[in-house]
Amino acid sequence: MKTGVFFHEIFSQKFWPVMGHKFKNFPKIMDKFLGLPEVVLIEPQKVSNLLLYQVHEAQLVEGLFRQDYAQGALFSVGGCVEAAEKVYRGELKNALVFNVAAGHHAGYFNAWGGTYISSTGPALANLQQKHEGVRAAIIDTDSHHGDGTREIFLGDRQVLHVCFCDLDVVEDLGTKVDVRVGNIMSDEEYLEKVRSEFFPRARTFGPDIIIHLLGHDTHKDDYGSRGLGRDLFVDLVRELKKLAEEICSGKLVVITMGGSNREVSEYIHPRVLDVLARE
Repeated sequence: MKTGVFFHEIFSQKFWPVMGHKFKNFPKIMDKFLGLPEVVLIEPQKVSNLLLYQVHEAQLVEGLFRQDYAQGALFSVGGCVEAAEKVYRGELKNALVFNVAAGHHAGYFNAWGGTYISSTGPALANLQQKHEGVRAAIIDTDSHHGDGTREIFLGDRQVLHVCFCDLDVVEDLGTKVDVRVGNIMSDEEYLEKVRSEFFPRARTFGPDIIIHLLGHDTHKDDYGSRGLGRDLFVDLVRELKKLAEEICSGKLVVITMGGSNREVSEYIHPRVLDVLARE
């Protein structure tokens, strides 16, 4: 099986809210890995309106359609839906999904912070409709609290959501967790926090698929800095891939999230692809 890379050319053509033009040189900058026999590049289709209306209020969806970033958001979430489906069904080994104008600050009623529709809401709504009883674990390592993701999945105990942010919360019978992380941390301290707080919960929960919301805004030179170095992000995916292989047959979807530093993005995302495809 192959690693799927979901990327639409529009992502490299515009300056996106909050994250800027960090994908300007993609996917060309990944050519070394896109040519591997273990990798397939997939152009996503737009997410269906039906899935959007299932997880968002109509006013939010219709407001999105009037914005100049709408096309990027719709292709991004379409990639998330397709990636989760193909990985869950075993058509892909795992996936790296590029994402603009969508993400974890989009809840049912409101969206903000450069993420105007949910990445995971439609993806898991699609899986849950087609595959009864599917269990998914979402790990969010963006610097900020995934408030929209939490709102959408609160009460759905088939979804484990663990968010590494500034809060310290356990709710919904332990299936929704916020883990407080320090303002300045070493790479090893951050990795150990993930190992100790997410890994045991994921093993106990027993997901069928893991979705990793991978922000690099935590990098020491990015807008949500927690003092982290660029290799941390690659190491993080490496560890989560091993966990997925242990508990859910390697079913892992990595979705790009916050961060605007182009140099960091161009360093980490090709290397994340290499980890997913070859290690």
